[in-house]
Amino acid sequence: MAISVQTNTGSLMALDNLRTNTDFQSKTIQRLTSGYRINASGDDAAGLAVANSYRTQVAELNQGIRNANDGLSQLQIVDGGLNNISKMVDRLRTLATQAASDTFTGDLTTLDDEFTAIKTEIDRQAANIGLITGGDNAKAGEVFVGGGDTQANSIVTLDLTATSVVDSAGLGVDGDDLTSKANAKTALTNLTAATATLGTIQGQVGSSQNKLQYAVNLASSQSTNISAAESRIRDADIAAEASNLTKAQVLQQSSMAALAQANSAPQSVLTLLR
Repeated sequence: MAISVQTNTGSLMALDNLRTNTDFQSKTIQRLTSGYRINASGDDAAGLAVANSYRTQVAELNQGIRNANDGLSQLQIVDGGLNNISKMVDRLRTLATQAASDTFTGDLTTLDDEFTAIKTEIDRQAANIGLITGGDNAKAGEVFVGGGDTQANSIVTLDLTATSVVDSAGLGVDGDDLTSKANAKTALTNLTAATATLGTIQGQVGSSQNKLQYAVNLASSQSTNISAAESRIRDADIAAEASNLTKAQVLQQSSMAALAQANSAPQSVLTLLR
């Protein structure tokens, strides 16, 4: 190779390699400190697009899980209220059975007063849990959970309807009283139907709870798996990057040493002129 004092080819090559190694070291440090393999679109444009898509899906699923859990909490409140109303209907049946019997020799007014008071309490509790005509929960509801291939498949429809009403009118006992044995027998018939109505509505609530719980389970699994897929694309392999950092440091040091050596090479020309 010719010796030139005008152009130091070795120095230029060493400088170019030093720049490359310094850039490699900088990117390696960035990956180690950020924890991400992809820190800019230039690192992996296609991978970044896929990872961002996964991240969006996970955000949607996590919000859907919160939506479903909110729905479950509301249904648990409704279920507790229905259980309490069911107990009160049982008490109404007990009072009506007592009043309808010829063996009862007490004052029907006493039984009727309690009967009326319980119906009033049923109305109050039914309003509290939203199961009255026009109530918040007396309708078919939808909970957006996400994770479906279409919007329709991302929605869980609750089984409650406009007929899911459990006040005394909805149960068909609002006009009943125990002022006579005949009325008590009529009340018993209506209370039997009311018990069946309550059972149907409790079944609707239970079915809705199960559907939401299944939806939560699926969405949680999807969120976990998609998060793992995103991590495989976006996150840095810390062990590999630590190894790369050591490699980059060695290369940078050797490049600097080579550059220093290349820069001193033209000085050897002076020995030829002595």
